[in-house]
Amino acid sequence: MKKPLVTIGVAIIFGALFAVPATFGASRGDRLLQSLDSDHDGTVDINEAKTAGSALFDRLDRDHDGTLDGRELKRHLSARELATEDSDHDGTLTKDEYLASVEKRFKAADVDSDGTLDAKELSSRLGRALQRLVK
Repeated sequence: MKKPLVTIGVAIIFGALFAVPATFGASRGDRLLQSLDSDHDGTVDINEAKTAGSALFDRLDRDHDGTLDGRELKRHLSARELATEDSDHDGTLTKDEYLASVEKRFKAADVDSDGTLDAKELSSRLGRALQRLVK
């Protein structure tokens, strides 16, 4: 017996819906959490944030001089933020300065002071400030 095309089409659509990854429809904080949470414990700790920050630093350092200037940090830090984070006042951030900024923003976003960030904390205003340095 032949099945109507409508029934087959509906089955294909439902199959596709159930086959999409769990991130479909997830909040921005949930998606970021999943991408940073390397130990899959449902939270991001400082080491996971710094690992992501270090990887982003390396991608942004297009001239491979070990520092990031305002041009390389565009969309990640404003000129004012760069000046604040630039502890040696040379107009660039070393990886240590960059990761110190990641840590500072992580601690600010960790409003319950448990040493980890959940999706809600990552989605907060303070969490979004951290996101710019780790994704």
